[in-house]
Amino acid sequence: MILNGHAALITGGGSGLGAATAMRLTEAGAKVAVLDVNLEGAETVAARCGGLAIQCDVADAASGAAAVAQAREAHGAARILVNCAGIGLARRIVGKEGPMPLEDFTRVIQVNLIGTFNMMRLAAADMSVLAPLEDGERGVIISTASIAAYEGQIGQAAYSASKGGIVALTMPAARELAQFGIRVLAIAPGLFLTPLLQKLPAEVQGTLGASIPFPKRLGGPPEFAELVLHCIQNGYLNGEVIRLDGSLRMPPK
Repeated sequence: MILNGHAALITGGGSGLGAATAMRLTEAGAKVAVLDVNLEGAETVAARCGGLAIQCDVADAASGAAAVAQAREAHGAARILVNCAGIGLARRIVGKEGPMPLEDFTRVIQVNLIGTFNMMRLAAADMSVLAPLEDGERGVIISTASIAAYEGQIGQAAYSASKGGIVALTMPAARELAQFGIRVLAIAPGLFLTPLLQKLPAEVQGTLGASIPFPKRLGGPPEFAELVLHCIQNGYLNGEVIRLDGSLRMPPK
């Protein structure tokens, strides 16, 4: 798909991987709606890329539907959805204070996995009734998994389960939505220099970067965004989860 003039929804677009993706897709010619629970962050990114800022809690059905409708009103129905919204939690199943509170696990699953599905179902419904492009394609959905889906570390039970769910969701969604000409993909990034890691001391960032086989550094959000763009443009990519990690395999802790 050539992006020129097509509408795109970027969840979690107010920072990190989502912000970089919003900028890159805008450069490629897309009309971008920046969706984020943090409206101020979304507005900052939208101002930089000339996009539309929309407050959206992806884990809430009504909020997601309202955000998609607002973006549709401004840009037309989106042919592109990039799910970047997500939260992390470092907590053991059984810690010094006893078992992990169930609400902590539930919240991570609700935002990362159910939120991804929520936006997928809403965007796919719009895409399915669009006129097909020359190659029969109607849309592309790209979600953000994580290498923690494969090598979750101690304390990552909730996060890894949520990202593993996204990995498992990708193929059946691609198979089901193929009838409409909608491709479904996911990217599983490794250690990237997102706002969370930027808060760590420089020496800690250096240690993390040195743990990566090659290149020995943290990934940059623009590299994630570049892969998103390639996934959109390469019409034969479908049903795949692509690792983007410098060949890192996470140790237990």
